[in-house]
Formats: sequence, C-alpha cells, structure tokens
Amino acid sequence: MEVIIVENEKAGSLMAAKRVASLIKTKKQTVLGLATGNTPLSTYKELVSLKNSKEINFDHVTCFNLDEYVGLDKQDPNSYYYYMNKNFYEPLGLNPSHCFIPDGQSDDIASECNNYESLIKEKGPIDLQILGIGRDAHIGFNEPGSSIGSRTRLKTLTETTRKDNASLFGDLDKVPMHCITMGIQSILEAKEIILLAFGEAKAKAVAKAVEGPLSANTPASALQLHPKVKVIIDEAAASELKNTKYYKEVFSKKPNWQTREFAV
Repeated sequence: MEVIIVENEKAGSLMAAKRVASLIKTKKQTVLGLATGNTPLSTYKELVSLKNSKEINFDHVTCFNLDEYVGLDKQDPNSYYYYMNKNFYEPLGLNPSHCFIPDGQSDDIASECNNYESLIKEKGPIDLQILGIGRDAHIGFNEPGSSIGSRTRLKTLTETTRKDNASLFGDLDKVPMHCITMGIQSILEAKEIILLAFGEAKAKAVAKAVEGPLSANTPASALQLHPKVKVIIDEAAASELKNTKYYKEVFSKKPNWQTREFAV
C-alpha cells in the first residue's frame, strides 16, 4: 500500500486522473471500476479536461460502477446511473454499451448480483478501481461487518451512511435502505486500486484502513491485502496517521521510472 499525501484535493484529483490517463494510453481497452459520491468528482472533471485537450480518448474503455441504490428510477437525480451519466459517461463520450451499473430496479436482485459478477469476469478483470471511503471506513457500500470474501450482493445501509447521504435526498426518510454493491473480494480482484480521501472528516477512517488491524469492521482495511494500492489523501485526511513523515519521504524519493505512471 502506497500512501501519497498531497497539498489539497485538487492536487490529489489531478494525480489520480493522470494515473488513469497514463493507463489508458498504455492500454486502450482499459477496464475501469468507478465510484460515486463527492470524493471522485474532481478526478472525473480532471479526466474530462484531459479528454477535451485531446490528451486521451475513451473510445475503447469499459466501465463498471461499484454500486447502485435499490428501488430508484434510473432518471432519479440521486441514482448512481444518473450520477455516472452526468459526471462521467456523457462528458467523456463513452460508448453506452461499454458502461455497466447494477440494476437497482431488477425484479430479481439476487440474479442481478450474480449476473453483474459474471459480467465483470467476462469483460474484466478491472485494470484500475477508483474508491472513496466512508466515515466508517466502508468501500463501495460494504458496511462494517462485511465479509472480506464478499461478492456483488444486496446490502442494507447503516444509519451513518444514510445520514451522510441525506442532504442529497433532502430528508433521511427518502434515502433508500438497500443497495447493490460489488463485494470486497470483487474489489480486491482489480489489478490496481486508487483510494481517494480528502478532509478531516475522513482522517479516522483513513488511519484505521492504512495503519489499523485487518478487520471486517473496517472494510477498507482489506486493501492492505492488495499488492498495488495507492491511497491519495490531503493533509487533513492524513492527520490521524502515525507514519506521515515516512510516507512523504518514500514518495519524494521515488525513482524516475516509478513516477512515469503519472505521466500523460
């Protein structure tokens, strides 16, 4: 696990976008795993800027979304289908047939989960998975207590998660109780993972994920098992870490051949 501490959210988002762009330049048929929420928005905007400046194109890129609420219409502004189309798929001109999101309106949620897992195996593996982290250290919608061996499935959202998302819905009672989410094991099968976290509110979760014990009660701690994870955080999100000096020293002394992965 590589911890990269940057000055602010803009710097971190640009770094993540450059890594995505570098990968696509190397492999045109890149398969991306994508997250929603406020955290990755800046990264997506940076990718749109790179695309508009002709630095990269997404013509052959395939995307899998981490999760989706159960019961929301696809055109509901709070659905992740709507979010991804507005902030990623349409601005980047992606081929709709290359974009996959769990169907939260399916009449058979169990089959939908199994089919989504099969589709990832058919089209994948995922080359690069983008993640955010919840205040309780959830990744995707894998809430505390989720099995590290879990696959795409139905999950019940915790009150903490629903409260964190309530401002988007206008009322806590309007936040769905259930979702479909890729499981922790599904996430760990990506070849590479970037976890983004910005702001003091994420500091405790970041510290538990990076330096705490491996535990199902800290879902993001499972990333310690992955051979290629970049944790890109700002100073505020790094404020609870014990080894910040070491992380900064390691990154500042990376050999040139290692920094090329951020070159566009």
